[in-house]
Amino acid sequence: MAVTLHRIEDSDLETIMRWRMDPEITRFMNTDPKLTLEGQRRWLASVKERADVRYWLIRINGEPAGVINVGGLTDASGDCTWGYYIGEKRLRSLKAAVSLEMSLYDYLFLELGKRNLYGDVFSLNRGVIQLHLLCGSEIVEEKKAYVCKNNCFYDVTFMRMSAEKWKKIRAEKSYEKIDFSME
Repeated sequence: MAVTLHRIEDSDLETIMRWRMDPEITRFMNTDPKLTLEGQRRWLASVKERADVRYWLIRINGEPAGVINVGGLTDASGDCTWGYYIGEKRLRSLKAAVSLEMSLYDYLFLELGKRNLYGDVFSLNRGVIQLHLLCGSEIVEEKKAYVCKNNCFYDVTFMRMSAEKWKKIRAEKSYEKIDFSME
């Protein structure tokens, strides 16, 4: 398995749009968007102008597979947020997920010197919560009926990995290193 990343380009937008509107993907997200290619182009242009966020297209064995992003990069506290999804179901694997998450920890904590990485997950998405726990994250809190989507309320689990914890447990973790540092 070879996982690589590149900054999102215009040529990636149709694929990302398809993934982002797929009900299997959006069922675990806060929104079910109705996207257009022109809207995606505007979104990408705005993202490229912002120093506080980065978005990468994930490729697995050379094939477009998903998206990973980080926010809060310019926050003076050193705290960041993140999210990701693998849109191509046949390319999903625990090995790829662990490598992405732990390599992101390396990038943020060891290369950029960030303090904490926060994420939130629909509480019904138990597999992803277990993945984050396996990688070392901890549950900060669970908020009941926190997101209303399509007239349904969803509980959300908030999680965190700290630089301090990652530096303590990193040596005992096994994963394929993925390079996030390309500019």
